[in-house]
Amino acid sequence: METDTRVGVDVGGTFTDVVVADADGLATLKVPSTPDAPDRGVLDGVDAAGEAADLDPAAVDFFAHGTTVATNALLEREWAETALVTTEGFRDAVEIGRQTRPDLYDLGAEKPSPVVDRDRRFEVPERLDHRGEVVEPLDTDAAREVARAVADADVESVAVAFLFAFEDDAHERRMATLLREAGVDAELSLSSDVLPEIREYERTLATTINAALKPVMNRYLGRLEDGIASAGVPAAMQVMQSNGGVASAAAARERPVNTLLSGPAAGVRGAAHVAGVAGFEDVLTMDMGGTSCDVSLVRDGDPVVSTEGTVGEYPVNVPMVDVHTIGAGGGSVAWVDEGGSLRVGPRSAGADPGPICYGRGGTEPTVTDAHLLLGRIDPGAFFEESADEATVREAVRERVADPLDLSVTAAAQGILDVANANMERALRVVSVERGHDPRDFSLVAYGGAGPLHAAELAAELDVPRVVVPRSAGVLSALGLLISDVVYEDGVSAVRPWSEVDPANLTERFESLIAERRDHLADEGYPPERRRFERAVDLRYRGQSFDLRVPLPDGPLDDDALAAVADRFHERHERRYGHASPGEPVELVTLRLRSRGVVDPPALAMADEVAGTPAPRTTRTASFDGERHDTPVYDRGALGPGAELDGPAVIEGTESTVVVPPGAAASVDDMGNVVIEP
Repeated sequence: METDTRVGVDVGGTFTDVVVADADGLATLKVPSTPDAPDRGVLDGVDAAGEAADLDPAAVDFFAHGTTVATNALLEREWAETALVTTEGFRDAVEIGRQTRPDLYDLGAEKPSPVVDRDRRFEVPERLDHRGEVVEPLDTDAAREVARAVADADVESVAVAFLFAFEDDAHERRMATLLREAGVDAELSLSSDVLPEIREYERTLATTINAALKPVMNRYLGRLEDGIASAGVPAAMQVMQSNGGVASAAAARERPVNTLLSGPAAGVRGAAHVAGVAGFEDVLTMDMGGTSCDVSLVRDGDPVVSTEGTVGEYPVNVPMVDVHTIGAGGGSVAWVDEGGSLRVGPRSAGADPGPICYGRGGTEPTVTDAHLLLGRIDPGAFFEESADEATVREAVRERVADPLDLSVTAAAQGILDVANANMERALRVVSVERGHDPRDFSLVAYGGAGPLHAAELAAELDVPRVVVPRSAGVLSALGLLISDVVYEDGVSAVRPWSEVDPANLTERFESLIAERRDHLADEGYPPERRRFERAVDLRYRGQSFDLRVPLPDGPLDDDALAAVADRFHERHERRYGHASPGEPVELVTLRLRSRGVVDPPALAMADEVAGTPAPRTTRTASFDGERHDTPVYDRGALGPGAELDGPAVIEGTESTVVVPPGAAASVDDMGNVVIEP
C-alpha cells in the first residue's frame, strides 16, 4: 500500500535503530536501548526522530517494530505460569522429547527443560488416528474435571495439544469451550491453531512456548501501542515475524512464537532488498551488532525460510528465516579461560555499561575496544563521554595481554582473530553445510560492527565481494519498511504422493486462500496487492525429514503433480548430493504463504561527487601486526564512482567500514560500498 511517512524501529541489545521514510528520503538514527523496558527505548527513538528528522507523529501512516521481547523471555525463562492439557498417555512427551542430542558423543547431554512443569500437565481421555478418525471420543466428564483442576492451578495461560489434532481439531475446540465454562480466565493456545503439523513433540512444544509467551507479549505490545498512540502516531503498529514478513500487533499477540526471530529476520529482509537493487540476488548476510552476530543466506532474492529452527535450547518448528546466531558482537567480552586460551563472548557488555571505550563504566575489554586500540574506530563518534585510549589499553593489558604474555597490540589483534574465527564458522553453517559454495555469493555486511569485519571474513571464505549498504548500521529497521505483510499456514496431511488427488489438493488450498483473502482484505489490502504462494513438503517414504517444493499457479492436474515430484528429486540432489527418483514420495504438509504487498520506499541515490575526495584525516592502524598510515574517509562524502585502495577506514554516522591492505573499495550508484577482498 502507498504511504506518506513510514517509521521502522528495531530494538537491539545495545542500540534501538530508527528509520524514517518520507517524501524527502530516508532519515536514520540510533538511541541507546533500555533492556529493563524495551518499549521505553522505542518511544525514545520516536521522540529523537521528531527532533533529528523533523518527524511529525501525526503524519505516520505505517509503523513497524522489530522486537526481541519474546526471544529474551524464552532464553531467560521469564515467561508466564502455564498449564498443558494433552491426550491421555502423552503428558510427558514434551519432556521426553526426541533422541537427538546436541552432541552425539556427549553421554551426559541434558534435554531442554520443559516449558510446563509436570504438576501442571493434565491428561484427557481422547484419541484420533493418523488420518483424523476418532479412535476414542473425548471423555467430556473427565475433560470437565481437568478444566476445573486447571481453573484451580492459578496459571496465566493454557496450552491444549491433542494427538493428531492437525487432522481434526474438534476435540481441541471442545476442550477450549469446557475450560471457559469452568471459569478459566487464562490465555488459550491450541496446537491446531499454533502449529497444525506432524511431530507430536515439536507441535506440543511450540504450543506451550506460544502459551507461555502470550501474556508477556500482550503486556509489552499493549504498553507500546498505548505509548505510540500517546505520542500522536495514528498508524496501527505492525510487528516483524520470524518468517521475514510483518503482521498486525493483534496477530503477534495471538502467535508470539512467530516473533522469536523478529529482529534478525528484518535485517535479512533489508539486506536482500538492498542487494537486489544493487544487482546481487545471491548473498550471504551478516548482521553484527553489540551482542550477537546473525548470519543467513538469500537465494534468488528471497531469504531462505526453514521450519527447523532452534532458539536457545528449544527446537521451534514454525516458519523462520534460516538465521544462525552466535554470541559475537561489538560488545562481546574478551577473556582468558582456565586453560590459558583467549575466548571472545558469548557474554556481552551490552548497552549498559557497554565497551570500556564508551565511557559508561565498562571495565571488561570487548571487540569494540580492540578495534579502538588497533586504530580502526573513533570512539568519539559514539559518545561525547568516551573513555580515553589509555584506560582501554590498561584494561586489555591486565585482562588479556599479561595473562597470555603478549603485547597490548597483539592481544587486541588476537581478540579480533578469535571473533572472526567464530563468525567464519557461522557463515560456513548457512552456506557450506547447506550445500552452497560461498564463492557463488556476495556478503552483505550490516549492523554497527559488521562492516568492521566483513572484508577479512570474505577473504577467508573466498567470497568475491562485500556489499556495505548506506544504512548498514540500521538495516534491520530499514527492513521493517520494505517487508510485506506475510502469513504462513501449514497443515499436515501425510499421504503417499501417488494417492493425492489433484482436485482435492486444489480444494484444500482454495479453502486456506479464502480465509487469508478475507484476512488481508480486513487489513486494507485490495485484490491487486494480495499474493498467495502454494507449496508442499515432500519426503521419500521412510525419511524423517522433508523438503519444501513450490506448486505451479492455477488448477492442479496429474501432470502438475508429476512435475512437482521431479522438482523434489532435483532439490534433494542439490541439498544432499543424491536423489532416488525410483523411490516412493510422500506428501507431508501443505503450506500457503499469503502476502499483502507494500511499495518499498525508494532508496535515495547517493549525492554525486567529483572523483574520490581527499581523506578527512590519517591515523595509524594495525593489520595483522603491521602498522599502516591509514586514510580515514567520511562516508557521507563518498558518492557513486568513488574508488580507494586499502588500507582505509570509512566512517559513517551508524557504522565504520574497514578496507584491509590489499583490498579495493568503490561506491556504486546507490551509495553502497563494494569491497573486493
